Amino acid sequence: MNDVASQASRERVFLVVVDQSDELRVAVRYAANRALHTGGRVALLYVTEPTEFQSFKAVEDLMRDEIRQNAEATLQHWSKLVQEWSGKTPVLFVREGNPRDELLKVLDEEKSISILVLAAASGKKGPGPLITALTGKLWKQLPVPLAIVPGSLSDDVIDALT
Repeated sequence: MNDVASQASRERVFLVVVDQSDELRVAVRYAANRALHTGGRVALLYVTEPTEFQSFKAVEDLMRDEIRQNAEATLQHWSKLVQEWSGKTPVLFVREGNPRDELLKVLDEEKSISILVLAAASGKKGPGPLITALTGKLWKQLPVPLAIVPGSLSDDVIDALT
């Protein structure tokens, strides 16, 4: 039994998808606070895009390694914040592929995940592609509740809400 599954009966797991968005910090802070106040844990998912250099295998391998190292460094940054805010080390996932597809796979595979937490962008372009997809046709495929947090919330507001 993996680490996430062994925690299933004891704690809620709040999954956050790590990307390069401005609102990511809000989603991580919200999930960490909820985990702290409910005895839960945060899980972080980073999805890398597949490389497309089939004719140059060595170049593709180097690119894949560099992308993986960047993903791990990014996850370590957010992991430190989660540890600080929630008091627990998060569970980390790195996947390669389409972010929507990989997210749905993780949710299907990791039965201990209780809630998906995403922060909505506050700009004119809409809440973001993942939220748009998951609140559209894909909502029926979600096996857990989706918590959408306004991406413009301050730490003080998040702390008051959680």
